[in-house]
Amino acid sequence: MSQTLTVALPRRATVVGFFQRYGVYLAIVIVLVVNLAVTPNFFTLDNVRVQLVQVVPVLIVALGMALAIGTEGIDLSVGASMALAAAVIPLYIGYGVVPAALIALACSLLIGLANGVMIAVIGVQPIVATLSLMVAGRGIALLVAGEQLRSVTDPGFLALGRGAIGPLPWSVLIAAVLVAIVAVLVSRTTFGKQLVALGGSRRAAELAGLPVRRILLVTYLLSAALAGVAGVIGTARLGASVPSTLGNLVELSAITAVVVGGTPLSGGQVRVIGTVAGALLLQLITATLVKHDVSDAYSQIAQAVIILLAVYIQRGRAVQR
Repeated sequence: MSQTLTVALPRRATVVGFFQRYGVYLAIVIVLVVNLAVTPNFFTLDNVRVQLVQVVPVLIVALGMALAIGTEGIDLSVGASMALAAAVIPLYIGYGVVPAALIALACSLLIGLANGVMIAVIGVQPIVATLSLMVAGRGIALLVAGEQLRSVTDPGFLALGRGAIGPLPWSVLIAAVLVAIVAVLVSRTTFGKQLVALGGSRRAAELAGLPVRRILLVTYLLSAALAGVAGVIGTARLGASVPSTLGNLVELSAITAVVVGGTPLSGGQVRVIGTVAGALLLQLITATLVKHDVSDAYSQIAQAVIILLAVYIQRGRAVQR
């Protein structure tokens, strides 16, 4: 006679698990409801467009950050990749929008290549390798730009940051396409499955014969490329190349968006839609504070609190694993 053993999960663990998976979406709903009640004109079409446009750079960078974190790594050099892309554009915009954008992305890829070689081939810790490029990359960007702000007036280029197709801005459409590409890459391709396996256990991935070095190299190239796209769009939106400030602290916002969106810092998972939701949540909180004339200092404090909460949640995930 067989008996079935039923083990009930503690209620607290169930609740924590719910917030780990769906907390970011619940938070977005709460912020929207609060704004519906206390913020005039928050849901106008113009404001919705503004919020979507403003979230684009962080969202695009966060997609690449999610890939790096999925391998149990991190990329602190994304702001430098943005700055280098921005610095290069004024030098080549005379050749046309497409050549200038491609050259800017190629320069960003150099940072990704350096990161990938140090991490995958030499064996430098990701936080150390990308921190060094975070500093050196921005320094190179400033040298390329001559430490000066340079205007970009090409109408075709400016359309990338300011133009629209009907009600949808070009930058939002580009971000949506990139989200779809990264989602397919993670969930439907061999590379995506290998990336997640590597993040779950590097030793197991090596024993299984996975091309660990190639996976890491491609991951950091993709992260840098996405940051370069964000740099191009940011420059087009500003109408100027400002490598001294473009992308400052974007790595912190990107990490927050990724972690709040459900991708654990311990690697082994990449939640693309969650990353999108995390970026939107940060933008909505910032916009809410701005609409109510709250000092930017409080906005930074709010983001710090979100980071702490996200890290605490990930601590729970680490214990579960």
